Amino acid sequence: MQVISASRSEWIAPFTGLQPGQFRKLVRVVAERGGDAIADGRPGRQWRLDLADRVLLVATYWRTNLTMRQLGPLFGVSHAAAHRVIDTVGPLLALAPVRRRRVDQVAIVDGTLVPTRDHRLAARSKNYRYSTNLQVAVDADTRLVIATGEPKPGNRNDCTVYRDSGIADVLDGRPVMADGGYQGNKDVIMPYRKPRAGGPLADWQEDLNTVHRSIRARAEHALARMKNWNILRDYRRAAHTLRDTASAIAHLHNLTLTG
Repeated sequence: MQVISASRSEWIAPFTGLQPGQFRKLVRVVAERGGDAIADGRPGRQWRLDLADRVLLVATYWRTNLTMRQLGPLFGVSHAAAHRVIDTVGPLLALAPVRRRRVDQVAIVDGTLVPTRDHRLAARSKNYRYSTNLQVAVDADTRLVIATGEPKPGNRNDCTVYRDSGIADVLDGRPVMADGGYQGNKDVIMPYRKPRAGGPLADWQEDLNTVHRSIRARAEHALARMKNWNILRDYRRAAHTLRDTASAIAHLHNLTLTG
């Protein structure tokens, strides 16, 4: 017996973090990307759940990080069917490529550690857990996520992952702000550091650092909001699926901001 359904709007916000109108917009996006055309993987066998319920299942999984054996009974399907729904519908929720923006529109980039149980990619990190380093870029004006990078082992520093994850290529030609951990990337705007010889920064440098911190905090806030989807706090799936998951959660995050 199915317990929760997209046909009852009161279930949507607690299990997905989206308002009903935002959720309907998400379902339309998935339908436009071919979500209705996906069959069950067996000839002649259609999905038991309609498209809206499949999208609800995926969003619920990301929000709650329930196991498949917990998630399946909520939707009246087997845990294997829940797996198939997530594998097929999940990638269709990914963040759309950003339209070309003005060259003077500033992006902010920051990294976060995502605890990841797949040790083929994860590495022991400064949070004392096996994690991956996920780079996220945010538009400084709108605070919307505009790109996510390919996750890399969590023992690599931000300046290296920024180049290797592909996010630097996405942001090429745009002003990019970041914290002092991105030393070595000459095109990234970072705060002034104290001289090696010692001594304080000039007053104007301190003032610019203060402004820099206040703007850069928008990326940190975006990462904190993205981690409201609990799957980014303990990723149990195969590590190669993390990029699609992070991109889709960025899409959900943007929907919560834009309505």
